Amino acid sequence: MRRFLGPQRDPGGGGFEWPPAPALEKNRNGRGAPLELRLMLLDGDGKLVYGRPDLLPSTRRFPLDLDGTPIGALALIPGPPIAELADLRFAERQGGRLWLIALAMLALAAALAYPLSSRLMRPVQGFQQAARRLAAGDYAARVPVAGSDEIARLGRDINALAGALERNDLARRQWVADISHELRTPIALLRAHLEAMQDGVRPLDRTEVDRLHADLLRLSRLVEDLNDLAMTDLGALTYRMEEIDLAQLLAADVDAFRTRFEAAGLALVFENRLIGPAPLWADSGRMSQLFGNLLRNSLSYTDSGGGLRVTLDRPVGGGYRIAFEDSAPGVPSQDMPRLFDRLYRVDASRSRHTGGAGLGLAIAKNVVAAHGGTIEARAAAAGGCAILIALPANGAGSASATPSLG
Repeated sequence: MRRFLGPQRDPGGGGFEWPPAPALEKNRNGRGAPLELRLMLLDGDGKLVYGRPDLLPSTRRFPLDLDGTPIGALALIPGPPIAELADLRFAERQGGRLWLIALAMLALAAALAYPLSSRLMRPVQGFQQAARRLAAGDYAARVPVAGSDEIARLGRDINALAGALERNDLARRQWVADISHELRTPIALLRAHLEAMQDGVRPLDRTEVDRLHADLLRLSRLVEDLNDLAMTDLGALTYRMEEIDLAQLLAADVDAFRTRFEAAGLALVFENRLIGPAPLWADSGRMSQLFGNLLRNSLSYTDSGGGLRVTLDRPVGGGYRIAFEDSAPGVPSQDMPRLFDRLYRVDASRSRHTGGAGLGLAIAKNVVAAHGGTIEARAAAAGGCAILIALPANGAGSASATPSLG
């Protein structure tokens, strides 16, 4: 009351301005002014002692009596019933304690967050340790996984990554060991022949020189195959893409090996089931390398008296399908998935002297993939191995997308 009675003066000089303007503003906004700020006083004749005449029609009046004699009345301006003095005092007390409530909530949140954060940080710290071990080359590192939430799924992904790195590391080590073995064998043969000639055990004649030359050629082919395989793995092998006639190229490559097949006592048959040309966007040199590797494999691994049938046709889905089907000996079913692995041999049907280093099919797989195709091995009806190649008619692949000019 004292906050409002002092400064609230009537601008016209007629005394107090009552009810004060802040109280009317609260009433007008629906917040409600306290009861003592919504009262006006009238004398016994009904004249205002303090108040505003314009507010009287909406007020409710309460008579004032002194010993039974009317002396005046109180006029009450309507307002929300809950916004009375007791309610406002309660709100004021609560507002004063709000900072205490905020501090208590912060303390409670900290008390709950600490154990939860510790529970979340334990697996994350394990992930960090595993990542450091993987970065240091320890690919046997794994993280414990429990549950099915996001943290557990992340742990499984880290374990899968570690497993892939471990397999790749083992494959790299095996790859280096196999290359060393393959290079050591022909070098040891060359050294043995040369030392025998130096010691006089073998004569230095044309026959021995030709034998050394043949060993050198096998070593050169091995080095070239290793280089080609490395280049195809890196995607750096040069491809000169152009439109070729697949049927014509395949027929020419088959004819180039026909004399060698006849000399080995093997039949070579080419069956073109297409009508007209077979246009393909490809590198003719790399495709000839692919066909040559497959023809050379059949020539080396097929028993005398058998043969090879090469078929070119167009499947129902479009594109081209090429099949190389030779006769016995075949490849065991358990070895079929590994035929395209580097330096892999089927010991029962291959020898190092006649069969090479086992890189031809690995190179063939990379060349086919570069032309957007697929290659797979199956058992042939004639008892040997069937190599099936599928190529898209437009040659869409990684090599054709960005043709290299060398």
